[in-house]
Amino acid sequence: MKKVELKALIRSFLLFFLSITTLLGTLFFFEYKKDITALDETILSEMKVCSFNLQCTKYQFDFAPLKEEQLYKLHKEGDKLSSYFLIPGSQKNALKIYLQKSEYEKELETLEKKLLVEFFFVVIIVLLLSLLFAFYTLAPLRDALKLTEEFVKDILHDFNTPLSTLRLNTSMLKSEFGESKKITRIENAVQNILNLQANLRAYLKSHSSQKEVFDLKEVVEERVAMVESNFTTIRFHTTLSPQQLNTHKNSFVRIVDNLLSNAAKYNKENGEVFVSYEKGVLIFKDTGKGIKNPDKIFDRFYKEHERGIGIGLHIVNKLSQELGIEIEIESELNKGSTFRLNLTKLLVNNN
Repeated sequence: MKKVELKALIRSFLLFFLSITTLLGTLFFFEYKKDITALDETILSEMKVCSFNLQCTKYQFDFAPLKEEQLYKLHKEGDKLSSYFLIPGSQKNALKIYLQKSEYEKELETLEKKLLVEFFFVVIIVLLLSLLFAFYTLAPLRDALKLTEEFVKDILHDFNTPLSTLRLNTSMLKSEFGESKKITRIENAVQNILNLQANLRAYLKSHSSQKEVFDLKEVVEERVAMVESNFTTIRFHTTLSPQQLNTHKNSFVRIVDNLLSNAAKYNKENGEVFVSYEKGVLIFKDTGKGIKNPDKIFDRFYKEHERGIGIGLHIVNKLSQELGIEIEIESELNKGSTFRLNLTKLLVNNN
């Protein structure tokens, strides 16, 4: 099950389960209050019967000064539940029939246990119904995701023919006119589309490859040169030293390409991008627009600008997790962002 499907399943389940459980809790609370009232009425009725013949083992009796306002009512006072009744021929005293509060609390406890058992039994049924409801509501989302993936696969397939034509004609132009900046830009544009294809494939499915040893400085500077040729108004600065990495090169290149591309795309006019390496950490720093919600930036389809489709940094995070790269982000609006990639686990010296 995909992350987005799991999130939708959990939310649907919690929404249904918590809503129904809250409603049930409220209903059972009112039922509990009604049962207490019914218990009190039963006790008062039994006391009335007892007042006629005094033949009752459950209740005790005594005499008390007659007070009209206390008669034929159940009083919860101190450690007793009591009621007062008229004594024929007596105008000063009343018959007091009472029940020890400890006995009353035992009956309440029995009542509470009964309701709790019923409540938990109903909650289990609601739990099962909530799961069924959640899986039922998940079906349309799964269908939509499947359609999206099929659409993306079709687009990727349709890219192949025009891309092949572009690459072939670019090679022919290069043979006919030699090297030129315009042809190089066309080649870089084609390469950008190929990188987009790779990102979309990574979105659909993770394609693992064999690990290989390569030089960090060489790869990063090559990717910087490629991106720099497409963003002529952005100045790139690199401070790198030779360092051997042992990891999936294609995945690592996709991470670098996405971070460089974002640093350039969302930079200000005549902005700068700094790429450096310090003690096992590869740093990408830009002077761009900054990120409003850094904690959401890796979510699939999340974006803060009109450009893009919101999967680039999601793929960066996904690939980084697969390669064992830890990412830290610092960002300030209108001042820029800094991405720090901890490559300690990829260093050849550590393997």
